[in-house]
Amino acid sequence: MSALLNPPQREAIRYLDGPLLVLAGAGSGKTRVITQKIAYLIQECGFSPSNIAAITFTNKAAKEMQERVGQLLKDKPSGLTISTFHSLGVRILREEAKVLGYKPRFSIFDSTDCYGIISDLSGSADKATIRRLQTLISNWKNALVSPDVALKNVENETEKLAALAYASYSATLKAYQAVDFDDLISLPVELFDKHPEVLDKWQNRLRYLLVDEYQDTNACQYRLLKQLAGPRAAFTAVGDDDQAIYGWRGADIENLRGLPRDYPKLKVIKLEQNYRSTVRILKAANAVIAHNEKLFEKTLWSDLGHGDPITVTACRDGEREAEHVVMKLLAHKFEHKTQFSDYAILYRGNFQARVIEQFLRDQRVPYSLSGGQSFFDKSEIKDICAYLRLLANSDDDPAFIRAITTPRRGVGGATLEALGTYAGERHISLFAAAFEEGFAQRVQPRQLQPLLEFCEFINRLEYRALREPAGQVMDDLLTAIGYESWLNEGDDARAALSRWENVLELKRWLTDKGEADEKNLVDLTQTIALINMLDKRDDGTRPDAVQLSTLHASKGLEYPHVFLIGVEEGVLPHRECIENDTVEEERRLMYVGITRAQRSLHISYSEKRKQGKDVITCEPSRFIAEMGKEDIRFSGGKSDAPPDKASGAARLAAMKAMLAGKSA
Repeated sequence: MSALLNPPQREAIRYLDGPLLVLAGAGSGKTRVITQKIAYLIQECGFSPSNIAAITFTNKAAKEMQERVGQLLKDKPSGLTISTFHSLGVRILREEAKVLGYKPRFSIFDSTDCYGIISDLSGSADKATIRRLQTLISNWKNALVSPDVALKNVENETEKLAALAYASYSATLKAYQAVDFDDLISLPVELFDKHPEVLDKWQNRLRYLLVDEYQDTNACQYRLLKQLAGPRAAFTAVGDDDQAIYGWRGADIENLRGLPRDYPKLKVIKLEQNYRSTVRILKAANAVIAHNEKLFEKTLWSDLGHGDPITVTACRDGEREAEHVVMKLLAHKFEHKTQFSDYAILYRGNFQARVIEQFLRDQRVPYSLSGGQSFFDKSEIKDICAYLRLLANSDDDPAFIRAITTPRRGVGGATLEALGTYAGERHISLFAAAFEEGFAQRVQPRQLQPLLEFCEFINRLEYRALREPAGQVMDDLLTAIGYESWLNEGDDARAALSRWENVLELKRWLTDKGEADEKNLVDLTQTIALINMLDKRDDGTRPDAVQLSTLHASKGLEYPHVFLIGVEEGVLPHRECIENDTVEEERRLMYVGITRAQRSLHISYSEKRKQGKDVITCEPSRFIAEMGKEDIRFSGGKSDAPPDKASGAARLAAMKAMLAGKSA
């Protein structure tokens, strides 16, 4: 066992006398405890690796654990389970599929597949409604609420519609021999409830459980863990009630509160020494979180020195804030001879990233975006790119399905099903199958006509795409499919406008790129595919770039220097959380943001901010006052001169000249 472990860590690793809860504060070395305990169980206690399961929430966390355990153990442990909840669920269902009436090779449907089924079952074409129904069904599954119980407890028409669709939705999935993401947990729970002999088999197989981020479990996950632990209750749960920030997606902090009730012999060990942040940063974090009701008392401490004072800057508006952050980051980087990758800019909502991105691009600062969507991952961009992919390759079946159904071209599900069956028999693409006489004999003329019209439209467009300027072809494509009208029909005005602006941005990019590189639309489609692949590349290294991230996505990560922006009432805490009296979760989110910082923390807020066409007055977040004043330097505010783009540009130019002079 490592000599670098502190006494509470060492105690947590060695404790095997019953159920254990490790309250692991931010940066307290929880992953080290889990991985060292796995090694201890195998090397010192004689556990077989196949009898141990470590369960996490993300593939990244599971991979990190596997690597660390591999370094601790000389021989690669055979049969050791280190996986996400959902991966474990898949494993159970694959092995026990027959008992539940499934084939071992059942399909797992993604949210897009499920969206289509719910749309058909509900008879609704309204996207917002379908997404709401999808969310309600998912929440019911995660709370272990059956369709019958859901229907009995509906409180409005939307819930009634969802409850009616729920039963049919489950039956449809079963008929397709498919499951959705939520089923990967709920079906094993159902299996273990109905088949005690199967539960007994898995309890004997997985004799010790280690669970990471326990505070993020939902009702269904809690039930699954309780089933697997059984009366033996041989488990170590690692969590932190101060970092419970996923209530909006079903996580239930009550699972932590309920552990001492469900397991009276529960041992609690606190990890309070922080190995990440300076004293000043931790002092601010402790001061903020102290305003929440505590499940378990703990106070983080550090021996890494006091560190730099925290800065809090009031800015005139969002643009001025973005300018301030970028200027300060560049000056700090020069002064401290750091890398761009040492910096993170964190925010409550994705909308806050746009103006920051603009200033970073203007100053040629490399950045990486997480916690949000890449531009090419947005659904509206994928919709249009489906048409472009089909122009480049008519054998692209996923692109064919997306294009012909978005917006719908008068081709129904029955026609597409018949087309898919025929194409499968002939081993040809859907596009090619549409033109064959054999297929024409299987459907009615009224079914065939809109299908052929669509295919001929694609052929005409392909001919033009190879010969005419990209911008012109894009204009005609968007007009022909009526995409803007379709967005307006399915979304509220603000969302539709935002999505349409993204489509126009794509068109502008293709037009400019086509002119600059002298490429046609088909050539440019290949460029888009390459950008997408590069975007998704993950070689395990962090590029030298400033990290832009939502606070939710930053959990579990750390950075030497953190800029936390938009810390205003209505943003952080979010307006809806204020209205719904759920500010405590927002305070935990602020706590997570503060504790991402290792050496310096810079907080900013705007006094005014654009909201649509309006400009609203903003108040600094209550969380800033809760941090105290002792270790904080305040600046900016109403005394600042009004924003001036010319003077802002001049300041940046002057700073760059200074930096260039010093480096010469």
